[in-house]
Amino acid sequence: MMSKSDLWTIRPACVRDMDVLADIYLRVRRITFLWVDPGDFHAADFVIHTQGERIFVCEDRNGVIAGFLTLWEPDDFIHMLYILPEFQGFGAGKALLAALPEWPNRRYRLKCLVKNTRAIAFYRTLGFKIIGDGSSPEGDYKDMRLSGG
Repeated sequence: MMSKSDLWTIRPACVRDMDVLADIYLRVRRITFLWVDPGDFHAADFVIHTQGERIFVCEDRNGVIAGFLTLWEPDDFIHMLYILPEFQGFGAGKALLAALPEWPNRRYRLKCLVKNTRAIAFYRTLGFKIIGDGSSPEGDYKDMRLSGG
C-alpha cells in the first residue's frame, strides 16, 4: 500500500530503512523528551520497541525519510509517530495518519506524554479525545482515542 500527496509519499518500511528509522527515533526522543536523561535512549531501542508492529515511512519528494509511524494492529494502537524537526509542521504526521487503514473511521488509540503538549494539541486537532491517564518511565501520559469519522 502506497499513498501519495503533493509533498509526501507514505509506504511500508523495508529492511534498508531500519538504520535511518532508528536514528530518527533516537534523535527525536533526545530533543523532544528533555525531561528524560538522553543516555536512557539507545540506537538499538527502535528494533526492540517496534517488534511485531507495522511500520509506515514518510518520504519527501526527493525520497528523504521525514519520519515514520508504527502501528500495533491487533489493538489499532498507534505506538509511535516521529517526524524529524526540520519536517515538522508541513503535514508529514497528518499524511502518515491518513495512510492508516480506514482512517479516520477506525477508532485508533495512542498514548501521548503529558509534557509533550505540542503532540497532544496536534492529536486533538485531528479528532483524538483523551480517554484516560497513565504513567510510564518517561512520565505521565494521556490515553487518547480517535473519535471516528
